Amino acid sequence: MSKIEHIAGHTFHGRKGAVENAFRYSVDYVMLDPEAEPDAPSLFSRNGRNLMGLHDADHGGEPAKGRGAAWVRDVFSDYQLPQPARITLLAQPRVLGHVFNPVSFWLCFDDVGALFAVVSEVTNTWGTRHSYVCHKPDLSPISAQDRLTATKLLHVSPFQPREGNYTFRFDIRDDRIGVWIDYGREAGGLIATLTGRRQPLTNRAITWSVLRRPFGSRRVLALIHWQALKLWWKKATFRRQPEPLKPDVSRG
Repeated sequence: MSKIEHIAGHTFHGRKGAVENAFRYSVDYVMLDPEAEPDAPSLFSRNGRNLMGLHDADHGGEPAKGRGAAWVRDVFSDYQLPQPARITLLAQPRVLGHVFNPVSFWLCFDDVGALFAVVSEVTNTWGTRHSYVCHKPDLSPISAQDRLTATKLLHVSPFQPREGNYTFRFDIRDDRIGVWIDYGREAGGLIATLTGRRQPLTNRAITWSVLRRPFGSRRVLALIHWQALKLWWKKATFRRQPEPLKPDVSRG
């Protein structure tokens, strides 16, 4: 049995360039071993209905058709990367059956417990997903100071171009997590962060999170559209979604 952890965290987005916009919201994430039976509180279910939960089909491949950690292992085989000794999924949970994850992370550890790769799973509001396999060239442990780059290949926002590069930074500690994503376009780039403490997931934490942040990912979608409305009002350039690029996985 594997314990589930709760990150009652904060996300910050700050837009660069001529049209500036920034916001900071509280957000709930969970961390769990996707290859182990979860030791979950009664208000959390894996692949079932509950106040809060997580479905394997929500991650690892096409949204709603995911294959979970098996997909990650297939990706590593395709890229001839060493298989992780342990995989941890960091994702927003379902709340009252609904889910939307703008970005989730597959944290991949070696046999001595060091983080050596991260698969950043990015999903836009149109339901299109692209996953970025991030690691150092020599596959050595990823530290909080390391910057890992990837070519942006998914159209995420109608107010951002698809072109450009991401710079990822990961600080995964025993007591807290930190993720920083810098989209470094000179005009209209942005910085996005996720930070929070790691704590055991309990029924009390689930109840408090639902009361404090009602509607879960529905709230996240509403806030995304509210920020889009603000950018439209500020006359930011609007871009229609282009045809998705294939394949839907890339290696930085």
